[in-house]
Amino acid sequence: MATLPTPLLFTPLRLRDLVLKNRIVVAPMHQYAAVKGFPTDWHLMNAGRYAAGGAGLFFVESTKIERRGCGTVGDLGLWDDAFVPPLRRIAEFTRACGAAVGIQLGHSGRKARCARPWEGGRPLPTDPPIEDGADWELVAPSAIAADARAPVPRALEVHEIRQLVDDWGRATARAHAAGFDVVELHGAHGFLIHQFLNPNANHRTDAYGGSLANRMRFAIEVTECARAHWPAGKPLFMRLSVDDGAGWDPASSVELARILKTKGVDVIDCSGGGMLPGALPGAPVGYGYQVPYAERLRREAGVATMAVGLIVHAAQAEAILQSGRADLVALARELLYNPNWPMDAAQKLGIDPDFKCVPPAMAYWLERRRATATDVLPSTFGGTPA
Repeated sequence: MATLPTPLLFTPLRLRDLVLKNRIVVAPMHQYAAVKGFPTDWHLMNAGRYAAGGAGLFFVESTKIERRGCGTVGDLGLWDDAFVPPLRRIAEFTRACGAAVGIQLGHSGRKARCARPWEGGRPLPTDPPIEDGADWELVAPSAIAADARAPVPRALEVHEIRQLVDDWGRATARAHAAGFDVVELHGAHGFLIHQFLNPNANHRTDAYGGSLANRMRFAIEVTECARAHWPAGKPLFMRLSVDDGAGWDPASSVELARILKTKGVDVIDCSGGGMLPGALPGAPVGYGYQVPYAERLRREAGVATMAVGLIVHAAQAEAILQSGRADLVALARELLYNPNWPMDAAQKLGIDPDFKCVPPAMAYWLERRRATATDVLPSTFGGTPA
């Protein structure tokens, strides 16, 4: 019997000194479960279930580089050395389950200090103070509210901007100390780096506002500082809202991506929207609706890209890679539905009959069932019992 070629989805990918066992990435997903910035057992479980499910790379959610940058009381933090040991436990556990591990570093800017989304997501008051609320000041490039219901932030002084750049660098160094394989800088979804990029959120008249070059300055300086604090052999990602539908467009993203590549960014994680409520540019939301962003940046900026946005099925993910539209595919909510999606995808693409993409404690029993119950289909394959 002829051996089937290995799908691109399950072909290893080298990024600097890191070799990913496959091209499937667990996108960073906020859990809103931290306690004063520290991870809990929920975070350990969350990492383990995706890593054990066969993903090549798992990202810990957006972890804040300073206290003011927390979106909610449940955000993870990395603004102090005290956060390193518990995050190291997550990194080591993830690798032990079979996946490389990354962490996304971010700052919410004017979108900080909000309730958890299932608790209404509304801006939290400061009177009475809420868990260190006295230090939880809203800051942004300009004194412009995120939306009509949000409070107006204070515009950052230049010296504070430079301090934030340094904060990103220090958090990146802590990520290395915690043992992470990848760092992703969060420059999307209406958060602080994105706020500097967008001309409608950034009305500054100094070196950080006005022209496209000035509005990109903060993102570039953060990248330079992060790269300086990150080992040369470890890859660095940047997430961008390639088109936010509110003033930042794909042509600008291409120009920024070209520069970021020269500064040591290895992969652009290509998302969209986030600057204004409900702003979803381009095609209607549907299967792979943001994949064109990854395709364009890969083609025009000459940088490796990661595609996101309703990538649901194994054949769909493989087609994205086969057609050269991206180098990696990231899933989020579909993995919430099925944490074993990578294992399931391997079976549906006709490879890995021995379930070697998952830990032995899973593989042994699944292979045994396959060998002894040859006419039984897994539940995700559909069909009904005879």
